[in-house]
Amino acid sequence: MEGFASPHLFSGSTLDAYTSGVWHASALLADRVKTVRQPYSGASVTELQEQVDAVDLDRPLGDTGAALHEVARLYLDNAIWFHEPTYVAHLNCPVAIPALSAEVLISAVNSSVDTWDQSATGTLIERRLIDWTAGRIGFGPGADGIFTSGGTQSNLQAMLLAREEALAVVSEPREVAIPRLRIFATTESHFSVGKSAGILGLAADAVVAVATDGDGRMDPGALAAAIDGVRRDGGIPMAVVATAGTTDLGRIDPVKAIGPICAEHGIWFHVDAAYGCGLLVSTRRRHLLEGIEQADSVTVDYHKSFYQPVSSSAIVVRRGETMRRIAVHADYLNPRTATVPNQVDKSLQTTRRFDALKLWMTLRTIGSEQIGDMFDTVVDRAHETWEHLLTDPDFEVLTEPTLSTLLFRFRPEGLSVEACDELMPRLRQELFRDGQAIVAGTTVGGHYWLKFTLLNPNTTMGNLKDVLDLIRGIAHRLTSEPTAAVMA
Repeated sequence: MEGFASPHLFSGSTLDAYTSGVWHASALLADRVKTVRQPYSGASVTELQEQVDAVDLDRPLGDTGAALHEVARLYLDNAIWFHEPTYVAHLNCPVAIPALSAEVLISAVNSSVDTWDQSATGTLIERRLIDWTAGRIGFGPGADGIFTSGGTQSNLQAMLLAREEALAVVSEPREVAIPRLRIFATTESHFSVGKSAGILGLAADAVVAVATDGDGRMDPGALAAAIDGVRRDGGIPMAVVATAGTTDLGRIDPVKAIGPICAEHGIWFHVDAAYGCGLLVSTRRRHLLEGIEQADSVTVDYHKSFYQPVSSSAIVVRRGETMRRIAVHADYLNPRTATVPNQVDKSLQTTRRFDALKLWMTLRTIGSEQIGDMFDTVVDRAHETWEHLLTDPDFEVLTEPTLSTLLFRFRPEGLSVEACDELMPRLRQELFRDGQAIVAGTTVGGHYWLKFTLLNPNTTMGNLKDVLDLIRGIAHRLTSEPTAAVMA
């Protein structure tokens, strides 16, 4: 009986259809990007919901070209474009072209880098990139790690390793010890720390909030006191999470001072450098990560500060043997007698995309120094914007930036604090509806602030001044509306 020869599956016999489809998709994308002049179309949720709901998924169009044009209308015409210089909202970066070339290879070959017999050289390339990253951190030859889907998964795996390390040295049964485990972090740390504690079955109060120094950075003295307090209360210190690049303020905890405290108390030291990892290749600011080599584990998000497409992240550990605490053997994947490298031993995932190839292509094409220069450029731009806002009487700026995030708000003379807090979220919503620029927003100290998050080195001060003028114009319109009694 002959097999079913599908003309729609990638193979040596369907290369014409493949090359036509890829060419058509790239041409359609290029055609749309040529006309993009702002980060969003301004379409409402209702408008887009109606368009998506109108598609009958049980009646195919029968032609790749027709499907692509439909997707272009639904998706591309209303995408959020991170490459646009007035997109300054979240930690989304424009992506390196060599990485996009890698995406073509990754998708078509469809390697899964969990086992050698599904990836071969893909496994070796990923391992080499982990070694390279470990070297940049300052870890020795015994380091190890694995690519992940993002910072949340990397932080979760770090906390899992910390839990297993802590449980390995306690005398009581796991079910008795687990409710007593405690993680130390500041309120500025990523929400995934608390989420990880819940996933790992820790107590509701497992995350102990460590005081900051008043500038959003962990206070080492407060950390030492918190550890002592937990021990006095019968708790078991499990991990300390320092952040190298907090989401709101871009602050870097004093990792050089935190490391010795963790070592003294025998506590797992994790550094969440999902945002600040760009400093690893910076030619001017690498010193901001001084002490990171003391960490037991580090989260690195290449899809933030290394200009990689999502997903591209990793967890890197100083002592490779700690990864083995979560290894689970299955004869069909990683038999104990295997003599080839299998990454499934170290990953929370089984099937895993060969995302490492994107970073490899980028490093081999443009090099790490150019990546570092791009990251330094956005940090420079944040400081320039801070200096500019200090001279603009219509705006209030919270604090000088460390990395490339900046919190500010429109508050001219006569606008009360309460009125400003009410105005800012409305202003941000109106700006998004307009589509010419997108900014983020957050709450600090009970007050609402707008946020620039700069990751596009092509964003100029002129672009940012244009965004500020847009904000100013919308604010004047909102405060002049008859129903808007926001002026004091």
